[in-house]
Amino acid sequence: MLKTLSSAGINGVEGYIVTVECNAQPGLNKFDVVGLPDAAIKEAKERVRTACENSGFAFPESNLTVNLAPADRRKEGTGFDLSILVGILGASGVSGIGDLSGKCFVGELSLSGQIRGVRGALCMCAAARDAGFSEFYAPASNALEAAAVDGITVYGVEDVPSLMLHLSGKQPLVPVKCERGRMSRKESAFDLDFADIKGQSMAKRAMEIAAAGGHNILLIGPPGTGKSMLAKRLASILPPLSFNESIDTTKIHSVAGTLPENISLLSERPFRSPHHTMSSVSMVGGGTNPVPGEVSLAHNGVLFLDEFPEYSKAVTDSLRQPLEDGKVTVTRVNGRVTFPCSFMLVCAMNPCKCGYFGHPTEKCTCSPKEVHKYVSRISGPLLDRIDIEIEMPSLTIEEMTDMSRGESSSQIRERVVAARERAAKRFEGLDGIYCNAAIRPGAPAELIKITDDSLNLLRASFSSCGLSARAYDRIIRVARTIADLDSSETVEPRHVAEAIQYRSLDRKYWRK
Repeated sequence: MLKTLSSAGINGVEGYIVTVECNAQPGLNKFDVVGLPDAAIKEAKERVRTACENSGFAFPESNLTVNLAPADRRKEGTGFDLSILVGILGASGVSGIGDLSGKCFVGELSLSGQIRGVRGALCMCAAARDAGFSEFYAPASNALEAAAVDGITVYGVEDVPSLMLHLSGKQPLVPVKCERGRMSRKESAFDLDFADIKGQSMAKRAMEIAAAGGHNILLIGPPGTGKSMLAKRLASILPPLSFNESIDTTKIHSVAGTLPENISLLSERPFRSPHHTMSSVSMVGGGTNPVPGEVSLAHNGVLFLDEFPEYSKAVTDSLRQPLEDGKVTVTRVNGRVTFPCSFMLVCAMNPCKCGYFGHPTEKCTCSPKEVHKYVSRISGPLLDRIDIEIEMPSLTIEEMTDMSRGESSSQIRERVVAARERAAKRFEGLDGIYCNAAIRPGAPAELIKITDDSLNLLRASFSSCGLSARAYDRIIRVARTIADLDSSETVEPRHVAEAIQYRSLDRKYWRK
């Protein structure tokens, strides 16, 4: 007897439907799985057999063949276990299962018959919805994230017996509903606040501009100036994720297996801070079965690289293409996978190896050649992709002993959100532009609205400051963000002048 039902797999952050064909024929006690399965799927035979028996069902003593179609596409992971078991029970004549059309099954089996969670449930549920399925059966631990997909009924399954009771109509399961208010955290719930930081008014201003325009930023200063403190508080002034951004971000973390349990959708922008000993594959993604890297896990959020020059050249250079394109493509023998990676890059570094170059009181032990060699670990092309460079001086004793608290993150966030809303009105009807940093060269003039006086100032600065074409373009974007924070419809010379200040460190550190 032949039983056909459906399951789903993932490729990158996109799901795809797999047809599971289970055939049971009288004959030798044999069990084969075909259709380009990986090792985990081949091992499913023992999980399915044992889970079936421990759930109170007799495993058929017959010649079983399971085909995963399309047969020319390699299948990976343990998410096909549940569909294989249901198909075998249906093919062996277990009463009550009935018609399985319109239903998609995903889940890993334990030997006891419990249904374990899988990666990418949100992506697979979206694929099932798009393919016209009406019901999606997922492990109970994945049901909340899958239920975020509109237009399909999601059931969370704890174990095999409860699923069979549901399919037979004896004890129906209750559909899982997505509570969009039930997110990982509330918008205002941040442990770190800008009010904790003493002094560094210029650096705070630069971080506000970076948050308002989605700009990449580099912080340079000696140890103890608050570079890491400032970077770690950036998330507290960023706008909340929109629903579509939340879906995209949750998909990536679901595929990577980093989504917390019992979370429907992520509402807080990701903040990733990998160690400088990481590899380039860990940064951009890859592996035999490609998985998202740090740049993708930071999608719609922040990637913070502390001690920036300590990262290997292979790692820092691997950032150039993702920063420019907002996506990274990993090509392997079995195919090509594309991961989205639109993120804010925040880098922090010392001005030299010992950290005290230019310090007013501490003596620097590095020679000029050693200072230049240290900062030169950051390549020119990568530096051009950083919009804002800010130097953070050491705090004075008066600043350190000042007990008054500065401006809170919530106050700064209000200005950032207002600036983003002004920019969003200019971007209406344009795809792929969500903030000023995403404006591409050659964009329509109405996206910038820069005055002639401002352009004249830029022309004068181009030669005197030795700007590259990419740096020139980024100054315009930063100036546009400053104008948005200033509630100005046009980019005035004062906005351009401030934006130019944030490119002045090129001459001090990199152009000797």
